[in-house]
Amino acid sequence: MTQISKKRTSSPWLLWVCLATMLTGCGAGDEFNDLKMWVQEVQQRPQGRIRPPPEFKSHATFSYSAAGLRSPFQPPVVVEMTTIEISGDVSIKPDLNRPKQYLEGFNFDGLSLVGTLNRAQGEDLTLWALIDDGQGGVHRVQEGSFVGKNHGRIVNVSLVKLDVIEIVPSGQLSTAGEKLWIERPRTLVIKN
Repeated sequence: MTQISKKRTSSPWLLWVCLATMLTGCGAGDEFNDLKMWVQEVQQRPQGRIRPPPEFKSHATFSYSAAGLRSPFQPPVVVEMTTIEISGDVSIKPDLNRPKQYLEGFNFDGLSLVGTLNRAQGEDLTLWALIDDGQGGVHRVQEGSFVGKNHGRIVNVSLVKLDVIEIVPSGQLSTAGEKLWIERPRTLVIKN
């Protein structure tokens, strides 16, 4: 019983405090009189016109024509000039039935020679080349391995360069209507 009576006695005091606070906020003061006068003054001013947005001049379009060229951020490719004769020899063609090697999934221009190493195979020392695939992987290859998407076969490994022969379509057809292929030499030079 005592707890219920305490709640009844504290409620009127709380009610009186809230009522007194609300009534003091409703007093008739002139504290916003200057704000009301400023709003009336601004509303009585003549209305101005908003300036139209500026006209934008159209610029001539630019056609980027260097998209097919080598990126300036890639090192230049060393090309050794050799004479290639396109003949009607149908014996030059890639072996499409052999299993693809891992580095044949990369463009030749994205590969780079980063080093060489000698490795013993039996009694012989074999020179291996270390090729960076451009995606953080370094792979060991030797003469006879394949690299690049154009059926490139490694024909020579030296301390500073790697010689590759690619088999690419010549764009011509033989007299029997078969696609003619040509061999194209490519070289990877070691990076310093």
